[in-house]
Amino acid sequence: RGLESRAHSEQFSAFFRLPKEETLKEVHECFLWVPFSHYNTHGKMCISENYICFASQDGSLCSVIIPLREVTGVDKADPATRGVNISTKGKTAFRFTEIRDFEQLVAKLRMKCNATSSPQHIITTEVAASSGSDSPKDFHAGPSTMGQRDNSKTVGTEALMTVYHPQDAENLDSKMLKEKMKEQSWNILFVERGHGVSMFRTKKTRDLVVRGIPEALRGELWLLFSGAVNDMASNPGYYTELVEKSLGTCTLATDEIERDLRRSLPEHPAFQSDTGISALRRVLTAYAYRNPQIGYCQAMNILTSVLLLYAKEEEAFWLLVAVCERMLPDYFNRRIIGALVDQAVFEELIRVHLPQLTDHMTDMTFFSSVSLSWFLTLFISVLPIESAVNVVDCFFYDGIKAVLQLGLAVLEYNMEKLLTCKDDAEAVTVLNRFFDSVTNKDSPLPPAVQQGSNLSDAKSDHPKVDITDLIRESNERYGDIRYEDVESMRCRNRLYVIQTLEATTKQNVLRVVSQDVKFSPSDLEELYDLFKKEHFLSCYWNVNSPVLQHHDASLPYLDQYRIDCQQFRVLFHLLSPWSHCANRDSLALWTFRLMDESSNCLINFKQFACVLDTMYNGSFTDKLKLLFKLHIPPAFTEVESLSPAKGGGLSKEELIHFSQLSVSSVADSSKGDSLKSSPEKGKGKVDIQAYLKQWQDELLKKEENIKELPRMNQSQFIQFSKTLYNLFHGDPEEELLYRAIAVLKMEEVGRKLQSHTSPVENPADGAEASAEISRKGQEESSSEQAEGSREQSLRGNHEWSFAFEQILASLLNEPAFVRFFEKPHDIKVKIESAKNLQLKARTRV
Repeated sequence: RGLESRAHSEQFSAFFRLPKEETLKEVHECFLWVPFSHYNTHGKMCISENYICFASQDGSLCSVIIPLREVTGVDKADPATRGVNISTKGKTAFRFTEIRDFEQLVAKLRMKCNATSSPQHIITTEVAASSGSDSPKDFHAGPSTMGQRDNSKTVGTEALMTVYHPQDAENLDSKMLKEKMKEQSWNILFVERGHGVSMFRTKKTRDLVVRGIPEALRGELWLLFSGAVNDMASNPGYYTELVEKSLGTCTLATDEIERDLRRSLPEHPAFQSDTGISALRRVLTAYAYRNPQIGYCQAMNILTSVLLLYAKEEEAFWLLVAVCERMLPDYFNRRIIGALVDQAVFEELIRVHLPQLTDHMTDMTFFSSVSLSWFLTLFISVLPIESAVNVVDCFFYDGIKAVLQLGLAVLEYNMEKLLTCKDDAEAVTVLNRFFDSVTNKDSPLPPAVQQGSNLSDAKSDHPKVDITDLIRESNERYGDIRYEDVESMRCRNRLYVIQTLEATTKQNVLRVVSQDVKFSPSDLEELYDLFKKEHFLSCYWNVNSPVLQHHDASLPYLDQYRIDCQQFRVLFHLLSPWSHCANRDSLALWTFRLMDESSNCLINFKQFACVLDTMYNGSFTDKLKLLFKLHIPPAFTEVESLSPAKGGGLSKEELIHFSQLSVSSVADSSKGDSLKSSPEKGKGKVDIQAYLKQWQDELLKKEENIKELPRMNQSQFIQFSKTLYNLFHGDPEEELLYRAIAVLKMEEVGRKLQSHTSPVENPADGAEASAEISRKGQEESSSEQAEGSREQSLRGNHEWSFAFEQILASLLNEPAFVRFFEKPHDIKVKIESAKNLQLKARTRV
């Protein structure tokens, strides 16, 4: 139910172009009185925290959006009609009737409207609400500018179009006269249907949009139809703050922005000067700062440059937000999932409406590849600017449906030529020539700006196509494509697109990782599935998961899925051959910390697979080296050695706390020898990065070059011994294994007692003495009590340390020890058990 409710809310906010934070609270079937047509239209009233919206369901295409900030009164109408009257600041009254629980609704709305009359809501209400002076220049007038600093030096105010080719009201040519007639048509519409956010939007509104919005009204109406006006009204001063914070920052996004600034509409005079270039830089940089997951995508510069022509700088920013985050979701990232989904929708529509093309083209992906730029730039990259702006008009009113309809119309217009094409290259040429021939005969732009007027003589024989006629035809032929149908196709094709991308990701990750591990391809694939499933399941059951917060589908393949320490602990318990160990939680923590080289508390699949591969397929030396590393920094810390927890039973909270600890060591001069070969000799703090670099360098050397490893001090060795005891518990050769550890301890302590100098570093000497020490070790009991007494004896007055090669040389002389670590383990059994347990665990929850 929660997922279904969330889906309805997302569909609601997308349909009415509301801020994405809006949540659908309730829906009422009712009638809305349409005063200019003198009839009631049937539909649904949808209510969220800050908006009352209505959409007709009787084919009249009537919709209304009423921000609660605009509401001045809510009253009951005639009880016989079960009606609700809503008055707004624009002096427009909306009458809803035949509402089942109208009295309760009136009470709720009154409470909501009282709640929105606080000071913070009052300052956000001055946006084109009334039918008075509502030009774009007035959008920021009034209380919303109070208390803000003068940022005119850093943030531009005027739309670039008014600066670079202002209209000459005294010398009107035929094109300007047509433009004035268009403006008059819109003014009549505003008088009839209201002006601003709460205007009635009907078929008449769409008809005027299809004809092309007048230059003087374009910026204002783009803001209204896109919903950007609501975002801007709710966030006064936000853009100015972003500009101040983001300017001067240096990131990959800002580098790409700088490279593309002068490639954005370079033929337009506005972007041949510092005025336009600076405004474009500020908007793109501010957006990259606001939304680092998107950052910057090349298509954004082309789109933003057109927005800046017709809207003020701050308005252009909010229009970009509306496009990237609401109207074209998931378009502008490395994997462009949203664009690929809409390409798949486009292919589906071609099959339905243009079956001749489907039959002729052997590969439907051609249409996806050729139309990708149409969708990413709203045809701006392929059409002359004077024609492209008309497409943007329709997009802001009808959303992606307008782009799909126009795409179908373009293909149908060129049907005959496309059917004669022998290959894709020829088809691309046909479409490019067509786009070059598209004109806008009514455009008031100066000839120097119009791209269509610069056609060469060689192309002049190509028949011209007027953009208004093309858009009108696309509406007449394909206007029956409903918004709901498009959303349904988006959902259906999104699953297919994501599955395809996921399959590609999986193949790439397995190909990279398989080079570094000895697991079979099938086992590695099963491990990947378990790793990814744990990632998703834990995210699903815990919305606040740090993994979910850090997930970014645009990351490189290996880092798209990463798990945190808690998720790794679950997988360690399920898959590790050492998971029977009593202190398995601590082992999981140390292993995780060892792998977390970037110290961001997340690991990827390659790190996960490589450590498991060592446990299962590593040599005796590899496994011993791993255990050694797990008991020295950065995996093991002195803090944990003092922890009161017995047997390694860490709680989830302790695990998370310890996984995020910085590694520190006691700055005791008596422990100087223990850090003799470490990167931090003589310092109180152990530098994790230095250790990691040391081990990274070690991996590049030959395996036998193990003298580079840091030495293990006394407390670390005691914990190392405890871990070994826990690992050996229950083994058939348990007694022999315990004695091997005792021999190792007694050998070093015996040597230390004989000489108060630094520990012997020659492993050969240790091997020679091992026989004698072994005989002494036979008399030692392997009970926990004996272990405790030995531990106390080891904590004597003399500090000592071990080098890895000493431990290796001594334990190589213990056949039982070697046999234990060279014993084969079957990962397949663990994988099957893990799959079943993983499923049961979530089912119980």
